[in-house]
Amino acid sequence: MDELTRIFHRAAEHAAAYRRSLPERPVAEPVDHAALRAAFARPLNRSPADPLTVVDELVAAAGPGLVATAGPRFFGFVVGGALPAATAAEILAAGWDQNAFNAALSPAALAAEEAAAGRLKDLLGIPGTASTGFVTGGQAANTAGLAAARQHLLTEAGWDIGRRGLHGAPRLRVVAGEERHATVDRSLRLLGLGTDCLETVRTDARGAVDTEDLRRVLTSGPGGPLIVCAQAGNVNTGACDDLRAVCDLAHAHGGWVHVDGAFGLWAAASPATRHLVAGVERADSWACDGHKWLNVPYDCGYAFCSRPDVHADALSYTASYLTRADGTVAGGADYTTESSRRARGFATWAALRQLGRDGVAALVERCCSLARRFADGLSAAGFEVVNEVTLNQVLVAFGDGTRTDRIVRAVQEDGTCWMGATTWRGRRLMRISVSGHTTTEADVDRSIAAIVRLARAL
Repeated sequence: MDELTRIFHRAAEHAAAYRRSLPERPVAEPVDHAALRAAFARPLNRSPADPLTVVDELVAAAGPGLVATAGPRFFGFVVGGALPAATAAEILAAGWDQNAFNAALSPAALAAEEAAAGRLKDLLGIPGTASTGFVTGGQAANTAGLAAARQHLLTEAGWDIGRRGLHGAPRLRVVAGEERHATVDRSLRLLGLGTDCLETVRTDARGAVDTEDLRRVLTSGPGGPLIVCAQAGNVNTGACDDLRAVCDLAHAHGGWVHVDGAFGLWAAASPATRHLVAGVERADSWACDGHKWLNVPYDCGYAFCSRPDVHADALSYTASYLTRADGTVAGGADYTTESSRRARGFATWAALRQLGRDGVAALVERCCSLARRFADGLSAAGFEVVNEVTLNQVLVAFGDGTRTDRIVRAVQEDGTCWMGATTWRGRRLMRISVSGHTTTEADVDRSIAAIVRLARAL
């Protein structure tokens, strides 16, 4: 083999060995952070180093600080380990070193995004005419969707936001549920709208927006350009807002509906859960993640908009040296806030090709079934499951908050599995998220046994 092939082979061998170890390795182990930093903080060498040595040194330095988030028993966040085909596509994308700014820089990257976007919209129930921006994740997707909403509503009000900015602009109303994800608030700050513009709506027992309270807020508010933020997949409970009702109410007031569906939008891909997001096609913009339920490598999210021209007007820019390959069609960076862009479309295309329509549905259904298995097993062991398990999220109480935190910490230190803690409705709870394609019933049962063992020991 030539030198380049040897280097790439060595890296691939290390990566594959790590992936093979995931079913049995501890999900996380105690870390000596000082030693970890020291391993990376060696003085910079004066002369060049052999690339093979660099790869081996990187693996040795990073090893003690890796968390098996790609493994079958990581349930701490709504993330799944990347599919083999998607990982291989990511390796190829790095090797090809493509910049997906536009079709002049990488025709292949833009073509992959276009094809993957069509398949995504079909699976998620989003109109095929919507634009798609391949972004870093839910935060960037929410920001893109809300930027498009701001662009459209202020233009309709006769205000040129791109030229005049926000000073003196008509005030926007933003209405969202009290259990919205924190990235919505962050997007409002980044867009200069500020969180003072928020009007909150009560949520029901499941954590979904109370549509009657939404009606009250919309009719009793100050009027003016309106954005309503809906949610598909409450980050704690998995509950989805009644999207059809939200869209009806918001559109009756001339509003724009943005759906934060980082993981919950994937419910549309399965006949068993599609009813949870009924009416999704009636929204105006949507945010979704690939590195959550689609199980593609980090970082990958999708920003969809029903008005492609508005999407591009809100985010694109021009310069004298920039050209589009076809001279007319927007795409690539026009729908994101990035210029130099990793070619995320390759991995998404590969994941969808590997799974197919039935495979995506099966992945969603299996994770939901495994979440219910968690709930049933922990409930049978005498612990309180506090949410209605509608998707892949489970909340468990082990008595008071102090005891629950102690058990969560013990589980994390044990290494069999990894769950996090959350606060919901004033209670400290264990939060279990099931999103990985490699997780099996045996992994869930093994994790339940570890939780029960550690809880009883405490």
